[in-house]
Amino acid sequence: MSTTTIDVRPADDRFHTRLSWLDSHHSFSFGPHFDPANVGHGLLLVANDDVVAPGGGFGSHPHRDMEIVTWVLDGELEHRDSAGNHGVIRPGLAQRMSAGSGIVHSEENRSRDLPVHFLQMWVVPDEVGIEPGYEQLDVSDRLVDGALVTVASGRGHEGAVHLHQAGAAMHVARLGAGDPVEVPAAPFVHVYVARGAVELDGRRLGTGDAARLTDAGVVTVVATEPAEVVVWETDSVAHR
Repeated sequence: MSTTTIDVRPADDRFHTRLSWLDSHHSFSFGPHFDPANVGHGLLLVANDDVVAPGGGFGSHPHRDMEIVTWVLDGELEHRDSAGNHGVIRPGLAQRMSAGSGIVHSEENRSRDLPVHFLQMWVVPDEVGIEPGYEQLDVSDRLVDGALVTVASGRGHEGAVHLHQAGAAMHVARLGAGDPVEVPAAPFVHVYVARGAVELDGRRLGTGDAARLTDAGVVTVVATEPAEVVVWETDSVAHR
């Protein structure tokens, strides 16, 4: 049986990759950074916070059997893949790529002058070997009211990109100082402060901080300054 917990993970505790063109922080084990006690939370296996320098980017590389969601905070990220998909992702536009049976893609900073800052998050799919797929959707109009907006879901939420994982949904809230939102009462919830600062159940979280909730019930997040919060809810633990 799960134990009810709220586990706060400070920004400075994240794994860090620094290259000439990339500044990346990893909330969970990723690539050469491995901690067997930190391989995900629920069905969420990767939560990377990336800043790519002007003209830089991830060249063509493969993925398979993963639902990959990209959320841009600042700048423009250009996507191309081996299935013929091409898109430019900007703030307020959610993108989902289903790697399925195998796909090769690239992600490049569209600007030669400004960095691009984005989050990339991976959840395991319901079924392996599906046909690769791609979807992007502008949800910016729904983010202006300070509510928690579902932007990716395997549960049929209207106005969200579709995940091939019925046990997962991702939400975003852009909050003004003092604005509250309730995070879902799911078995596993990951709350990430993409920018700004909030208070969660009496705990202060700043930019880059996260809280991992396990069977915590409904919890309220209150912005203590303008903030953008990304929340994943999942219903089980990934088995890989």
